[in-house]
Amino acid sequence: MEQAGRTAIVTGAGGGLGRCHALQLARLGARVVVNDLNEAAAKAVVEEIVAGGGEALAFEGSVTDEARVAVMVDEAMARFGRIDILVNNAGILRDKSFAKMTMADFRLVVEVHLMGAAICSKAVWEIMRAQQYGRIVMTTSSSGLYGNFGQANYGAAKMALVGLMQTLAIEGAKHNIRVNALAPTAATAMTEGLLSAEALALLGPEKVSPGLLALVGDEAPTRAILCAGAGHFATANVTLTAGCQVGSGPSVAQDVVNSWSRISERDGEIVPAYGFTQAERELRSAGYSDLLLAEDR
Repeated sequence: MEQAGRTAIVTGAGGGLGRCHALQLARLGARVVVNDLNEAAAKAVVEEIVAGGGEALAFEGSVTDEARVAVMVDEAMARFGRIDILVNNAGILRDKSFAKMTMADFRLVVEVHLMGAAICSKAVWEIMRAQQYGRIVMTTSSSGLYGNFGQANYGAAKMALVGLMQTLAIEGAKHNIRVNALAPTAATAMTEGLLSAEALALLGPEKVSPGLLALVGDEAPTRAILCAGAGHFATANVTLTAGCQVGSGPSVAQDVVNSWSRISERDGEIVPAYGFTQAERELRSAGYSDLLLAEDR
């Protein structure tokens, strides 16, 4: 089995996409910690895994509760001795147009999606560093990558997870910790009432979870965004155009406006290896490459 001997934590795994993730990882041979707010739902998924010959542990608790997450990690270590994979899947929706959305609903969605993923990732980070192995998956969304009406809170949280992924992947690289993001299109309890019956039949969460192996296996990439739905898989990237040197001076604001087509031209765009790539390019374009660190030249 691809993940034999590995231990995975899947949050929000009592149903929907999380359940499918947990079952998929178990089929691949991983021992799975099934986390959910609903203890009965988590135990039901564990029963499914055990019935299929796998090994699993149910754990009830919110990903926003640091103390509870710490207990979950402690129990996983006591039971399985290591934690190799974390799938940050737990989430909620509070959809409304921004004009009608309360800040309470904005904060709540950000707290669950972003802070929940950060809390869980932090809880396993030192374990993964010590064992020199880790695979973390953030659950982003096309709503974060590209926007979606009525989902300002959800979209903001989901794009923030991409930023978290980018930095954790850089910091974890020397410890063999690889961090990726999954952008699923799946019919779950969160999308109930939003999709037609025909779409629901095509977009089952079980058609997304097979993509997990590519993100958590020994040969997994890092900093990848995998878009998955209806059995189709693609990658998304945050890119930087070549741009142009506009310079400075009293007319520079209008010069930027006049140069917009060149600034935004996508031919030759790149996927930066790290955030400072932007500053490096800007300094070189302005003729100040001597200010860059030697290793960046």
